[in-house]
This record gives sequence, C-alpha cells and structure tokens, in this order.
Amino acid sequence: MLRTRVDSSNIATVGYDEEQRVLEIVFHDGRVYHYLEVPPERALSLLRAESKGRFLNREIKPAFDHRAVGRRWG
Repeated sequence: MLRTRVDSSNIATVGYDEEQRVLEIVFHDGRVYHYLEVPPERALSLLRAESKGRFLNREIKPAFDHRAVGRRWG
C-alpha cells in the first residue's frame, strides 16, 4: 500500500490500495482505520482537499464502511 504523509492536524498519513479499494487513515495519535470499497477518485480527492479532516468527516466516513485495525507509532 502506498502511503503519503499529509498536512493535517489530525491525520498523519493516507494510504490507498487500488486493487483492494481500501483507504487507510493513520491519525497522529496512532489509530489506524481502513475504509472499504473507496473508489480511487475519492481517495485522490481526499489527498487534494484543503482540509483532509473535514473531507474525511463529510465525504468518507458517512459513505463507506470502516474498521479499526489497531495503532501505529513512529
């Protein structure tokens, strides 16, 4: 999975697996979530959004199933 560091007060990195259509969000506190069946254009829109957190809350969380996959540090 390709991961990108982003400029966000809450989100540390965004990863996307195009084959599996899984969007991975790693928060600064280490929490990791996978959002399922996310189309590639929606993942790209998140990366291009001025506010990643706002886009996540408005466009991703309400529209796609997710699962917590643990914590990551460092």
